Amino acid sequence: MMQAFRNAAKPIMVVVAITFFAWLVLDLSGITGGTGLLTNTSVGKVNGQSIDARTYQSIVQQSIDARQQQTPGSMGLEDYQQVRDQVWDQIVQNSVLAAEYRRRGIRVTEDEIVQAIRSSPLADFQNVPEFQTDSQFDLAKYQRWLTSSVAQSYLPGLEAQYREELQRAKLLRVVTADVFLSDAALWEQYRDENETVKIGLTAIVPRAVVADSAVKITNAEAEAYYKANTDELKQPQTAYLSFVALPRLTTAADTTATRALADSARQEIVGGAPFADVAIRESADSATATKGGDLDEWTRGAMDPAFDSAAFALPLKTVSRPVLSQFGYHLIEITSRKGNKAKGRHILFPIEVTGSHRDQLDAQADSLETLGAERADPAALDTVSRALKLRVGKSGPVQEGTKVQLGNYVVPDAAVWAFGGAKPGASSPVIETPFAYYLFRLDSLRPARLPTLAEIRPAVEHAAREKKKWTIARQIAAQYLKRVGEGSTLEQAAEAMKLPHREFGPFSRVNPPLTSPMVVGAAFGLEAGQRSGILDTEDGLYVLQTVAHTKADSSKFVKELDQYRARAISAARQERVRSYLAALQSAAKIVDNRDKVLQSGPAQDPSSAL
Repeated sequence: MMQAFRNAAKPIMVVVAITFFAWLVLDLSGITGGTGLLTNTSVGKVNGQSIDARTYQSIVQQSIDARQQQTPGSMGLEDYQQVRDQVWDQIVQNSVLAAEYRRRGIRVTEDEIVQAIRSSPLADFQNVPEFQTDSQFDLAKYQRWLTSSVAQSYLPGLEAQYREELQRAKLLRVVTADVFLSDAALWEQYRDENETVKIGLTAIVPRAVVADSAVKITNAEAEAYYKANTDELKQPQTAYLSFVALPRLTTAADTTATRALADSARQEIVGGAPFADVAIRESADSATATKGGDLDEWTRGAMDPAFDSAAFALPLKTVSRPVLSQFGYHLIEITSRKGNKAKGRHILFPIEVTGSHRDQLDAQADSLETLGAERADPAALDTVSRALKLRVGKSGPVQEGTKVQLGNYVVPDAAVWAFGGAKPGASSPVIETPFAYYLFRLDSLRPARLPTLAEIRPAVEHAAREKKKWTIARQIAAQYLKRVGEGSTLEQAAEAMKLPHREFGPFSRVNPPLTSPMVVGAAFGLEAGQRSGILDTEDGLYVLQTVAHTKADSSKFVKELDQYRARAISAARQERVRSYLAALQSAAKIVDNRDKVLQSGPAQDPSSAL
């Protein structure tokens, strides 16, 4: 039983671990005002209190270990960075909340924690099979487990999590206690949701109605635009990279091997093995494998076409032969089917590099790493190229904050490595993607700068041309409005001037098909048959006429007021909580020194800093 519980409790323990280590940061490193048992090197400060580097690293490592246990496949540099940032954000939030608890005198008693653990089990506990009776969560079974010796090892972490949740709940009740919506405010919300308009709209978008050939840019105009817009024209730090790629695409032999694996699993099931047990052991579909391959109910067309075709043709309660889809081979069993809906389960065998092909590729990947990875010598990449007969290619310029793109493929981690302290001439770790192993060399790193006009003249001329198009578009809009004023309808004037015109709606204020608040506001400000003037927005120039305007029903609002008030206040409280938490974090004085303190060199493993 306990082994099953431990498997089911993995997601819980991730949360508990983060909460527990966040508590360590708060109570041991000095954030809460104590002396700090682990204080050594600070990775930053929150409202003047230091965050110990070793404690931060411990939390990160715990989070990485938990993620690796739950997610198949290796983690890349971007994944490591994401975990580090998530941990940092959690520490900051816990810190500012702890300060708010102290400021407001919010405390939680031991009795409150015990009662909450006993009577309000976490959602993940409720899904543990051993706590079920007739497929329903059995609170008595859960409470009996809490008194067991095995449960004692989980209780400290649970206590920390429940303490935090109870304190937060008390704080947020205080924060939202004064949320009140008057009848007038509720009517305004109700009106926004139920009042509708239908409009005719003519769009005069400069880039669409003015051809490039109609706008000439002189040298003087280009120079003037360049001088007036230097902030917009600055370029961020830019990396120039060379690379080799070791393809890892599958072959016909890999397809044959995967089909054989699927056939073997089918024979095992036909021979008496439970489908669910084989699915748990073999299926690569992590979302369904833990449920024995159960797909729940789906509608025809929701799945891959090949899968759907087989599923709706397969006799009930029969295990299919391997079905090939874009995801690999499936063994399918349909338990019920009615019309366009079906229930069933499957086992997925993705087509992967395997057998001798896998051995060969692994050997090449090892050579890629041994000969060239994480070297300071620029010649290392050329050595790899010669040894493995791989062509050295060059990426386009990569700006800081973007990703490396090679043709149609985006390569993760390469940019993170290049801008993360790598020195020119150094080679990256081997970066693994589903399609290839990559090894990069940082050829050069250009600092952020303002390029000369000569370097970016085409871009400057383009921007200056777009600006002049707006002047011409405003003249066109004035001519259009003049035609309408002389008696033409919006549609007639648009057709005569070859301008786009279409109808929209009916729509309400809360789900408009148009993104401009100015256009939407004008639409609801007009009665049926009325026309706007020229609406000059960031996207373009618009003229609209309201075709129909249906007001919200005030008598229906009165009948639904009580239910509507309850829903609206609940939504208002949720919004208050989001705003409040964001304001707390925004007001905090946060110093983030992680990049300086935990800077890893180009030859360092991404996890070695942990």
